[in-house]
Amino acid sequence: MERLDKVLANLGYGSRKEIRKIAKNGEIEVDGKIIKDFSMKVDPYNSEIKVAGEKIFYREYVYILMNKPDGVVSATVDNYDETVIDLLSPELQVFNPAPVGRLDKDTVGLLFLTNDGDLNHRLTSPKHHVDKVYYAEIDKSVDEEDIEVFKNGVTLEDGYECLPAKLEIINANEHGSEILLTISEGKFHQVKRMFKAREKEVVFLKRVKMGPLELDDSLDEGTFRELTEEEVKVLKAI
Repeated sequence: MERLDKVLANLGYGSRKEIRKIAKNGEIEVDGKIIKDFSMKVDPYNSEIKVAGEKIFYREYVYILMNKPDGVVSATVDNYDETVIDLLSPELQVFNPAPVGRLDKDTVGLLFLTNDGDLNHRLTSPKHHVDKVYYAEIDKSVDEEDIEVFKNGVTLEDGYECLPAKLEIINANEHGSEILLTISEGKFHQVKRMFKAREKEVVFLKRVKMGPLELDDSLDEGTFRELTEEEVKVLKAI
């Protein structure tokens, strides 16, 4: 059971003060009765609650899969650039979701957002080593030697030794390469720095998988959808 004003505030109907005014105006119904007592305890999942005739659908958490586009930053607020939160609908923004991990501004692909702090922590904590798979285009030929170096752990320019990574070559020639890379950590610009350590440059980068969650092919860049209940269960099982 939750206070009525807290339930409506969580859904973005205004501040507690604004909701109290709405209640006093007789605009809130609970199970068919006008309710002016904004402190009333309700069951938000089973009671029928209406605000100005509109039925609400309550949930505590949201889980969102986005195909992040180029030029948008993985942040909740930014003074200069458009953020992934700006791309969401107002109905989802009111839940204050946050990106789980981050993608560079010029990196596209799978980004998971949620306001479930516990799940966010589990998916990003270094001790859990959640795999992330990237598709990348490289400016030079990637070869078997690169595969072996990545398998043993690339040493970055600052001396950091990356955990073993799985590098797969889709195709490669003297003009460049297409690869898949699976890593289990998320250092700043890590994929780009790993190839830079091999004197090669990433010219395009797209995340296609994170743990069991795969990028939905039906999502155009800049679009999103909420996860299914089954997808949420699989994520929480990590």
